[in-house]
Amino acid sequence: MRLVRKLLLVLVTLMVAVLILDAWVGIRRETRLLETDMNADERDTGQALAAAIGALWRTDGRERALQLVGEAQTQPVRVAVRWVDPHAGAERPDAPSVAAVRDRVARGEVFSVIPNPEGEVRRRIYTYVPVMVEGVQQGALELSESLSEEQAHLRHLVLQRAVTAGGLAVLFTAAAWILGAWFVGRPMHALVDKARRVGAGDLGGPLVLNQQDEIGDLAAEINAMCEQLDAARKQLASETQARIHALEQLRHADRLATVGQLAAGVAHELGTPLNVVTQRAKMIATGEVQGAEAADGARIVFEQSQRITGVIRQLLDFARRRSPTKAPQDVRSIAEQTTAFLAPLARKSSVEVQMKLPEAPVVCDVDSGQIQQVLLNLMMNGIHAMKRGGTLHVEVDTARVVPPADVGGIANDYIRVRVRDTGAGIAPENQARIFEPFFTTKDVGEGTGLGLAVSWGIVREHEGWLEVESQVGQGSTFAVFLPAQARATEVAV
Repeated sequence: MRLVRKLLLVLVTLMVAVLILDAWVGIRRETRLLETDMNADERDTGQALAAAIGALWRTDGRERALQLVGEAQTQPVRVAVRWVDPHAGAERPDAPSVAAVRDRVARGEVFSVIPNPEGEVRRRIYTYVPVMVEGVQQGALELSESLSEEQAHLRHLVLQRAVTAGGLAVLFTAAAWILGAWFVGRPMHALVDKARRVGAGDLGGPLVLNQQDEIGDLAAEINAMCEQLDAARKQLASETQARIHALEQLRHADRLATVGQLAAGVAHELGTPLNVVTQRAKMIATGEVQGAEAADGARIVFEQSQRITGVIRQLLDFARRRSPTKAPQDVRSIAEQTTAFLAPLARKSSVEVQMKLPEAPVVCDVDSGQIQQVLLNLMMNGIHAMKRGGTLHVEVDTARVVPPADVGGIANDYIRVRVRDTGAGIAPENQARIFEPFFTTKDVGEGTGLGLAVSWGIVREHEGWLEVESQVGQGSTFAVFLPAQARATEVAV
């Protein structure tokens, strides 16, 4: 209803202003008409009386004429008549009442004047008519009339206009308030309620306003907009789901490619325990060993079988598709598990893996499988970069850094995992493209070009980022930054 109040205030103010202006103009016009009528009446009366006095002056003399004027003064009439001598001093009784007009009276002018000295109220109107005898002015008649009736009439007129303006203002305000509340306030409340529901995500329930005006058109457009937004939201949800599915497919493909690259190392890792199992089983089956030796051989077979089962289960767990689930995890454990997983491939490639881990847990809210995939990709890239062997350094620590511009945010604590190799390094012209899908500098059969692209996407989904430093001939360092979690006690087991 605030809009209705504002409109009402403006309209009532304009209406009152127009009524006040109209009253002021009307009262001014009424005042001029009253004064004009009074001037005309006094002039007519004065000129008729002056003519009679002039005629009496010529026949009966001056005394008789002035006596007539004196008799007129004693009569209880509305207009008072008085003989004045324009040449008389201010102290004489026959001097004009309005001293300022003495010169005009002396010149024989016929005029009316309303004296209004500053600080005084207008009380009378004065009209001066010369008395001529044989073409010579003998004096003048001063006719005066009280303005009290005029002022009373004007006060009544002002009161009448004020009452009329007040009544119109009250009626107009009531009518405008009722109409504004019905045609503006009620639909605006509905529009505001609809806007709040849209802001809260509720696009259903069309807004129904039975108004054939701009507000009704606005309601119709809002309904159309909500329908379009609902359709767009459904389409976006479908496309988002499809994109998530595609990302999962891409990551799963990267995991399978990594498993394939690990096959040679795993085969070597399984070869030794399989030989032990084969020899021990053969000795027990042929009776070559008996008694305690047979029991000891069975134990060895069992242990090596468990070792083989553990390696195969680790491969299957890594290759299996699963939904991402974030939980507080100790990043040290993830790095250790990943390093152990790559140990056979590292030994086959004559690469020594050195780890530097803090003593206290470094906790982050992550999906352990996805972060393991990231570290696995980075470590395998480092192993492949060292064709003639070398050292792969894996370091986990906490650093207070400012995120890059494309991530945004202020300086904060981040868990940093650095993977540094002593390989060939990355050429400067290739560093800008290493996170592009299917771009690779490896030899044919060593990589798909998906590892770094998938890793970049996973880290960004964890509100972190990847940094790379590389010099040709000196090796490369990849750093993973993940938001640190303050409570180290809530680590998922």
